[in-house]
Amino acid sequence: QVQLVVSGGGLVQARGSLRLSCAASGRTFSSYAMGWFRQAPGQEREFVSRISRSGPTTYYADSVKGRFTISRDNAKNTVNLQMNSLRPEDTAVYYCAASSRAYYTRVPAEYEYWGQGTQVTVSS
Repeated sequence: QVQLVVSGGGLVQARGSLRLSCAASGRTFSSYAMGWFRQAPGQEREFVSRISRSGPTTYYADSVKGRFTISRDNAKNTVNLQMNSLRPEDTAVYYCAASSRAYYTRVPAEYEYWGQGTQVTVSS
């Protein structure tokens, strides 16, 4: 069982930055790959980024590549998403999620545990 608590959302102007954090409970954090997803109003939940269990391998959606950076600290049970050069189209509720799948997946249903989500609003 993994419980995830997300923090760090807010309102920012276009071209600004935000850092999202996700704190996990439990002693098995390093057994899970971690992902970030987002969901805008009226839209399906979409993949943003993923980091492997030990952290060396990362994946990004094309829409955020070069602007967002995912990282994790297994000693602190945290995963972060640094978001730079934000755009109005990045506005959404952002979720962190944990997946026991060892293979790379962007499918939300393949992530077993989810945080509560945090609102990110980017004004133009």
